[in-house]
Amino acid sequence: MKTTRPVPIPPELVAILRTHLDTHGTAKDGRLFRTRTDGVISGSAYAKIWKGARTYALTPDQVTSLLAARPYDLRHAAVSLWLNAGVHASEAAERAGHGVDVMLRVYAKCIDGQREVANQRILDALAA
Repeated sequence: MKTTRPVPIPPELVAILRTHLDTHGTAKDGRLFRTRTDGVISGSAYAKIWKGARTYALTPDQVTSLLAARPYDLRHAAVSLWLNAGVHASEAAERAGHGVDVMLRVYAKCIDGQREVANQRILDALAA
């Protein structure tokens, strides 16, 4: 059984995705990216493309660093951004496809600079 989950994305990214779909379509099984013969792209091919993309998008110092070393690092950065932006853990977990327990265990150490915001929210709640 296939399961789906909604993942809201900004309108600008929706436009890019729709353009990609209009131009390239999908594989018969719905995958966005595939080989010329509709096959599955190998991990080594993804690694080669990722390495080139990093060289194109990052400064030379960043390329030699661990910044976005793997495609998965973008997911980690996104979830960390959501949590630091104040998105509730349950909402971030749903968007990422995690349970809240996993979300907090993996990402709690990435939440930074929230103490003052939390203190103010507590004061506001007590004053209400």
